[in-house]
Amino acid sequence: MDEETFDDAGADGSVSAAQRVFQALSSAPRRKILAYLSASGLTAGEIADRFSMSKPAVSQHLSVLETAGLIRREKQGQFVHYSLIENNLVNTLNGFVQEVCPVGRPIKKESQARAREKDAKELP
Repeated sequence: MDEETFDDAGADGSVSAAQRVFQALSSAPRRKILAYLSASGLTAGEIADRFSMSKPAVSQHLSVLETAGLIRREKQGQFVHYSLIENNLVNTLNGFVQEVCPVGRPIKKESQARAREKDAKELP
């Protein structure tokens, strides 16, 4: 009789989309990145400035979030801009969790204030 296992990879070595999402959300820095991106996009440098880790480490976290389908990146000139993928169930649920999380809530508020400032600057 085969024993049921719950390995991270399937029989062919592949990782499911759900496993990639859970892996992405298992890291506190990645959850913080999602909170920072909750109201507006940021460049890779702007994200890295908010952490006391190397830029390559931040880049690796961004890559995990992108692979999980939680964020998108867009190259604009010499900068890479990151934003949340809208209408994503995981991001929607994460937004609700951020409202009660003692770490995520202040970051989300900062992101919202930054978005308001950015919008105010763009008005004629």
